[in-house]
Amino acid sequence: MKKIIIIALMLTATVTFAQNKNAKTSMEVDGVCGMCKARIEKACLNTKGVKFATWSIDTHELKLIYDERKTDVKTIEKQVLAAGHDVKDEKATDEAYATVHACCKYRDEDVKEEHKG
Repeated sequence: MKKIIIIALMLTATVTFAQNKNAKTSMEVDGVCGMCKARIEKACLNTKGVKFATWSIDTHELKLIYDERKTDVKTIEKQVLAAGHDVKDEKATDEAYATVHACCKYRDEDVKEEHKG
């Protein structure tokens, strides 16, 4: 009986450590300016389990550190989409995109041109 209990405890410990407390990932997110940066990062940081989020205006790369026990990449992507920003494989809804400021309309070629430089 003792052996069964010890084996059960070892399996429980293994399962507990299977998820990463500080997972790192990056993803592509569309945007054009500092207001976009603030909105994208805020959407991520308001997601339970996200510890760090920084988005680059130049590369459109969003770097994240998050607790896999509390959230996952799909959940974070949903928050970014809800904030009105496209991710690599999915577009924000028209309703969500309509909520971004006029200078943040990253799908508009004229707005993109205005932000180059």
